Amino acid sequence: MTVTPEVRETPRRQPDDRPVEFWPTSAIRAALETDDLTVWQRIVAAIKRDPFGRTARQVEEVLQTARPYGVSKALAEVLGRTREHLEANERAEVARHIHAMLDRSGLGQQEFASRIGVPNNEFAAYLSGETSPSASLMVRMRKLSDRFAKMRSTRRDNP
Repeated sequence: MTVTPEVRETPRRQPDDRPVEFWPTSAIRAALETDDLTVWQRIVAAIKRDPFGRTARQVEEVLQTARPYGVSKALAEVLGRTREHLEANERAEVARHIHAMLDRSGLGQQEFASRIGVPNNEFAAYLSGETSPSASLMVRMRKLSDRFAKMRSTRRDNP
């Protein structure tokens, strides 16, 4: 009589039991090809939480080889719109910082723009959140704001 050892399979956790952010790309691909609406909604929720994160990049990778119809087309649209929305929010946040630096400096908009070396219409676009300045220009604005805020403070303290 041959005795065979008992083989016990440890139950493997299915990718859909874990948060989408922990799924391998193959699970994302399989979900887009075969799963149902609830799984797709979980993927969309993960994209909305982090439009440039791991899941978004995985979906982007899968979409490069997927046919442009059905859920693939919808996810591409979700990805694009979510990223646009995030970028608009980030531009608005930068605009708030620029407004604060302008207010802190005590300078007028045209004077501030001139002192950082940009045309007034370009500076107005930064203030409105239409565009965002480079990192080096943000540093220049902060230094200008700090310098004039310090001068104003010194004048107040020494009348």
